Amino acid sequence: MAVLKLYHHKLQHNYNHLDKVFKEHDIDWGIVTKLLCGNEMFLKEVLALGTKEIHDSRVTNLKAIKKVAPDVQTVYIKPAPKKSIPDIIKYADVSFQTELDIIRLLSEEAARQNKLHKIIIMIEMGDLREGVMGDELVAFYAKVFELPNISVIGLGANFNCLHGVMPTRDKLIQLSLYKQVIEAKFNRKIPWVSGGTSVTIPLLFNHQLPQGINHFRIGEALFFGLNLFTGETFEGMYDDVFELDTEIIELTEKPMVPSGMLAENPSGESFEIDESLYGKTSHRAILDVGLLDINPKFLIPKDEDISVIGASSDMLIVELGENKNNYKVGDTLRFGMRYMGALSILNSRYIAKELVK
Repeated sequence: MAVLKLYHHKLQHNYNHLDKVFKEHDIDWGIVTKLLCGNEMFLKEVLALGTKEIHDSRVTNLKAIKKVAPDVQTVYIKPAPKKSIPDIIKYADVSFQTELDIIRLLSEEAARQNKLHKIIIMIEMGDLREGVMGDELVAFYAKVFELPNISVIGLGANFNCLHGVMPTRDKLIQLSLYKQVIEAKFNRKIPWVSGGTSVTIPLLFNHQLPQGINHFRIGEALFFGLNLFTGETFEGMYDDVFELDTEIIELTEKPMVPSGMLAENPSGESFEIDESLYGKTSHRAILDVGLLDINPKFLIPKDEDISVIGASSDMLIVELGENKNNYKVGDTLRFGMRYMGALSILNSRYIAKELVK
């Protein structure tokens, strides 16, 4: 059996740490919960932290949030598919938008539901994922401002999401300047410049964040305490809010080199023989988790003597060397995870989830 654990005290500690920093800099922020894949138990835990704003990329998750906490501001954080527009208006107070035709449909649906829908217009800043091109921005805003039942509350940008383009002080100054241009051109107040995600936090901690950036959307830094510039854990934060516990279902001393004719495995992988390992053996364990649940490269063994060999669809193979800790069948091995690994585990219906107070 495999169990994903979320440690309450570590999550609360990370939240309090970030909230203190943001308040000191007069920055609004919300928690990105797409990692949780709509898990109601964990969503309730996040809502209990004290946040007043939740961001997610799935309408079904926002629906679950509204069911638990109707007064929390919900934010849909990707361009809207047409078929989802009625539910986005119903369950999202705010959405990120980049397409004029979609915003027109949102306007029409908001009128039908007698709502004022707030939007943040995303701007392309080099990573080439979603965003309006800068030289089209003024004309874009001019048309959006004409639409009823739509309130533009901010402009924003994403970094490091596709091509790995990192935020810099110069890029964030440019983002702030776009806001000033729009406000001056249309005599409209744009409350938020949402240039902050987990990857931007190091600029804040290092006092390099331009003053105009006043809104952050945070997921990875909250759950993993990770500095995405250095790959290290932020000082004063936990990197193990989540832990994966897995049961050993086989443990045998085996040769370190496979025997027989080699071909691609079902995952399309080919292996080369390391001839220096002929005649050597090692203790290998099979764990009750597999590729269906997580890519092994996102697992971090808590025991440094353990190395991950590979996985099939529902079994993970690890090497224990001389098995100095005397593990046996039925024992539990513990792993930390990187963000994408935790995302897979949380999306797996085969892995038990547990809250540890």
